[in-house]
Amino acid sequence: MSTEAERSPKPAGRRGPGAKSAERRQAIVEAAHEVFAERGYHAGSFQEIADRVGMSQTGLLYYFPSKSELLLEVLHRRDAVSAGRVEARWGDASNSAMSSGLVDGILARAEANKSIPGVIELYTVLCGESATAGHPAHPYFVDRFENLRTRYAAELRELQAQGLLRAGVDPDRAAASLIALWDGIQLQWLLAPDRVDVVACLRDYLEQLFE
Repeated sequence: MSTEAERSPKPAGRRGPGAKSAERRQAIVEAAHEVFAERGYHAGSFQEIADRVGMSQTGLLYYFPSKSELLLEVLHRRDAVSAGRVEARWGDASNSAMSSGLVDGILARAEANKSIPGVIELYTVLCGESATAGHPAHPYFVDRFENLRTRYAAELRELQAQGLLRAGVDPDRAAASLIALWDGIQLQWLLAPDRVDVVACLRDYLEQLFE
């Protein structure tokens, strides 16, 4: 026969230590995101991150034993937030190059990025810093740019095969130029958001690539 304690339902909303640990990790990553965006990786300290989440530096080290490990988690969060803002339609090519999956995806992502300026600020700061020797984000950005160049160049070659790319356009150079333009325009937008239209600038460039 069941006892009264066995028959009583467990209190609603009670969560185990695993859920609390996940929430604490998320809070740390969000605080690190803010600190790195404001001060950069090198100037942003573990102590300031710990202060923002109301814990000791020792407690912070329990969740993230090294600053570089925390940085990588912040970068993964940046990617997840950015990707979650738009569903890019890669490879959905049509008869019009300017309504292809490549162009639609780029312009939709650029439009969505306007709603997450803090994420773009973090990306811009860390991207510039990563060029310095020994920066822990260096491999991340090397891989990121290589993957983007490869992806965009492949998409442009597909459009070229359909006769949609303007004569004389080199897909590899055009892909590298697109990435450089996008990052540079976003930096200008961060500094003067009312005067720079990232989406319009990207559209102007892309229009020059196609017949």
